[in-house]
Amino acid sequence: MSIGYACQIIGSDIYRIKGCTLKNATPENLRKIIEMNLNTLDKMIDYNIENGIKLFRISSDIIPFGSHPINRLEWWNEYKDFLNYIGSKIKNSNIRVSMHPGQYTILNSPKSQVVTNAIKDLEYHTLFLDALGMDSANKIILHIGGVYDSKNESIKRFIQNYCSLSPNIKERLVIENDEKCFNIEEVLDIGTALDIPVVFDNLHHSINKPEKELDDLEWIKICRRTWIEKDGRQKIHYSQQSLEGRQGSHSTTISLPQFLDYYNSIKEVSPDIMLEVKDKNISALKCSYSISHSVPVAFLEREWSRYKYLILSRSQNTYLQIRELLKDKENISAIAFYNLIEKGLNILPNTKEELNSIYHIWGYFKQISTQQEKEKLNSLISVYEQDQSKISTLRKFLYKLGIKYNISYIINSYYFYHVFHSTEI
Repeated sequence: MSIGYACQIIGSDIYRIKGCTLKNATPENLRKIIEMNLNTLDKMIDYNIENGIKLFRISSDIIPFGSHPINRLEWWNEYKDFLNYIGSKIKNSNIRVSMHPGQYTILNSPKSQVVTNAIKDLEYHTLFLDALGMDSANKIILHIGGVYDSKNESIKRFIQNYCSLSPNIKERLVIENDEKCFNIEEVLDIGTALDIPVVFDNLHHSINKPEKELDDLEWIKICRRTWIEKDGRQKIHYSQQSLEGRQGSHSTTISLPQFLDYYNSIKEVSPDIMLEVKDKNISALKCSYSISHSVPVAFLEREWSRYKYLILSRSQNTYLQIRELLKDKENISAIAFYNLIEKGLNILPNTKEELNSIYHIWGYFKQISTQQEKEKLNSLISVYEQDQSKISTLRKFLYKLGIKYNISYIINSYYFYHVFHSTEI
């Protein structure tokens, strides 16, 4: 079983996928962006290798306007060697990748142009995975689409249009249930009829259930029958409901106790689990390490180096508890480590703790900063203490110093990138 995340790495600017507007999509700009994005993908794969992540969804934006007529570049030929290099790295590291076209890739639309565009988009995604040299276990995930005037007619259109797809697309395509239109039973009927593997999405299922009352484990077992050897290990999507967002919105982070309960309820099936969560790799590492029987101490220490100032900004007491936990290198529990992390992050920030973290980070710059930078810090702290600015102003200042003085320990801290539930003061 592998646990993965989708499209983006939280924690550093070096992992950003670039794009451009249609009016700026000249061949020169497209080449420049494609090259940057492939370099970024290469770094993402290195990150996954370094951190033991074996499941990763590649962004559909990796090739800007990949299925749009504005992009006439034969990028698969121009960047053939680089694509082969990245693909070889993926395969040699036993990483499984996937792609997930967006909401406008609708195969069952009653509008012929929408269907034509959807097929072009599927062709692009297939071409990209082919260019990497990925086998058929590396999938493209698609929803069935809309209901429109008739669900039965919409299903018929999906089946008809699916049958017109090229064999290459069919080899890669998997379908999943959604929270509005097609529940897991309906998707299974389609998948079984067309021999398409079915992905079970737990959050979508909790919102859009069929009449047949089965628990998640039973539905996952039924979905498993649609996966054969060439499709690789069965995959499911796992997410948790956002406490603030609309129904079906993904949470900012994965609550570990809730995840472990779910994992223990389905682990006999041992599917690959793609997390759909806003903090991406951060939750993937937390969940992966917490179910592992032998996490290297160095992995948790590396994670602590990323978390420490974020935790210190909430609770010095929790910060000290985690430091004490990590001293016992023979008996470190990843679950205990992450439970303390979540405990700290659930504490609302306050001015005293925030400034304590600021002063600790400032220690990296105290001896090398200019007099002007020292005065700037003091000024920002004074304004913050008077409730005339937010902590983000101080954070941005320190982050810019980290970039200027090239202090990677600071640049890579979750303190500057956290997307956890918080209240800024």
